[in-house]
Amino acid sequence: MYIINSLAQLPQLALKRSFLAGVVSLSMCSYLQAEEMEHMDHAQHMNHQNQENSLSKKYEMQSQDVHDHSQNHGQMQHQHSSIASKPITSNLQSQSNQASHVNHQKEHGGQMYQRSVFENKWMLNHDGQGQFSSELESWMGSDENKIYLKAHANKAESTPENYDVSAMYSRNVADFWDVQAGLRYRYDQTHSTEKNQVDAVFGIQGLAPYYFETDAYLYIGQDDQISFSLELERDVLLTQKLILKPYLDMTIIVKDESDFAKKTGFNQTQFGVETRYEINKRVMPFLDIAYVYDRGEKPRIGETYLQKQADWLYGAGLRLRF
Repeated sequence: MYIINSLAQLPQLALKRSFLAGVVSLSMCSYLQAEEMEHMDHAQHMNHQNQENSLSKKYEMQSQDVHDHSQNHGQMQHQHSSIASKPITSNLQSQSNQASHVNHQKEHGGQMYQRSVFENKWMLNHDGQGQFSSELESWMGSDENKIYLKAHANKAESTPENYDVSAMYSRNVADFWDVQAGLRYRYDQTHSTEKNQVDAVFGIQGLAPYYFETDAYLYIGQDDQISFSLELERDVLLTQKLILKPYLDMTIIVKDESDFAKKTGFNQTQFGVETRYEINKRVMPFLDIAYVYDRGEKPRIGETYLQKQADWLYGAGLRLRF
């Protein structure tokens, strides 16, 4: 019975076994398909990522090329603009330099100035003989270049007048110092001949140490007339309007072969003290006390000549400045 029952159940067991085998095979197929699908998804994901990386690299390269191109284009534009603007900049700079030079000239010596000083003075010696003298000094120009005009006229009592006029060019060569050159015309009525004389003038003018105003000139004329003159003066302020001025005028004759030759050496010297009161900067009356020494002229046989003189002079005058 048992065997018969077992034989009867064989078909059922075979069916169950076949069913279980089908289930197992189906499960294995599903698992394999799932694994294959996962592998394909991973491969697609990797391909997509690689494509994205390649695209990003390509985009970066294109961006770098665009940046380089724009940079090169910008440099070229900058070069073109700099080249184009260089002439304009240089022109503007040259115009600015010219304008600054003009302004510098106006502020430091480029302007034109003019000044004139006119002086009349009456002096008496111890014998009561008077002498009238006039002086004019006028100049026009800048701080560097000037034209000077100087004139002197003297007339003593009972004697003819004499005068001289100088025209000179003045050039500034150092602080407070000018060099001058020009001509001097002299007219002396006391001479019977050679009344008119023309001399070449070379000199310096400036402010010496301790504020001494200095005029030094060398005169060279016909008949071997060579002389040197020196003028020194200094203002000493007693008040703002009352001013004391010591001065020294000196003439040295180096050589003179004219008909009315003066003695060589220190031919004429005058030193004194002037006291002026400045009503304003244009009108200035003054008093003057001076000592004068004159060696005179060389003796001439059969003719009168100017002999040696030494005397004190006292006087007053008026100086105008405009």
